[in-house]
Amino acid sequence: MTLLATAAGFALLLWWLGTGLVLWLDGLQRRTFAWSLAAASGLAVLGLHGIAWGQEQTGTTAVYAAFAGALAVWGWQELSYYLGFVTGPRKHACEPGCGGWRHFVHALQTSLYHEISILLGGVLVWQVEGDAPIPVALWTYAVLWWMHESARINVFLGVRNINAEWLPEHMQYLRSFLREASMNPFFPWSVGVSVLGAWWIFAQAAEQTDPAAASAYYLVGALACLAILEHAFLMLPIPLTAPWRWALGSRRRGEVQPLGAVGKQVAP
Repeated sequence: MTLLATAAGFALLLWWLGTGLVLWLDGLQRRTFAWSLAAASGLAVLGLHGIAWGQEQTGTTAVYAAFAGALAVWGWQELSYYLGFVTGPRKHACEPGCGGWRHFVHALQTSLYHEISILLGGVLVWQVEGDAPIPVALWTYAVLWWMHESARINVFLGVRNINAEWLPEHMQYLRSFLREASMNPFFPWSVGVSVLGAWWIFAQAAEQTDPAAASAYYLVGALACLAILEHAFLMLPIPLTAPWRWALGSRRRGEVQPLGAVGKQVAP
C-alpha cells in the first residue's frame, strides 16, 4: 500500500501542477508566450535526459524520473498548442450551419500540426527509452495520448459540462467545434475502455515482486484514473475548476466567455 500511495500522490501532484502551469501560462499576455515555450522546451529536454537515465537503471528512482520525464515532454505538447505555436492550418471558427464530415475535417485542421507533433513526440520517447527493462515513459505517454484523443472526440460530439475558463482568448475560434449535450454515443465506450485499461494496469502492479516494476504500474494506473476523472467531469453538472483557480487567475478580466460558450480540449 505504501508503493501505491506514494505513486498516486506523485502522479496527482504532477497532474495538478502541470495542468495548472499550462492554464496559467496561456492566460498571460502574449508577449510572454515565447519565453514560456522556451522554458517548457528546456524542461522537456531535461525530461528526455531523465528518461534516458532511467533506461540504464533498475531502481524505483529511475522509474519516477522516467515518468516525470514523459510528463515534461507531454507538457511541451500541450503548452505549445495552447500558446498557439503548434496548432493547425485553420485558425478561424467554422461557418454557421457547417456539419457532418466537413465539420469534422475543419475541426481536425485546427490541431493537425499538434496531432502530428504528439505522434513525433511519442516516437522520440520510444527511441530515447530504448530497451529499458520497465518502459514507464512510453506507457505514460501512451495513456496520455489515448485519453487526450478520447476527450477531444467527446467534446466534439457533445458533453454536458463545458468550462469557458479553460480556453484562452487567442483560441476562441475553437468554440465553434465544441458542443453541449447530455450524452454522446462515444462517451460510454471511451470511459468503459479506459476503466478496463486502468483495472488491468493495477492488476499487473499487484503481481509484481519488484518494487520498481510495481511502482511503474501504479504511477501509470494512477494517471489513467485521473484522466478518467477528468472525463467524468465532462458529463457531471459540476465544473472541474476549483483545483486550478490559482491558475485561472492569470486570465484578464473580460476575457472569459459565459459558461457553455467555449470548452477545454484536454490538458493533463
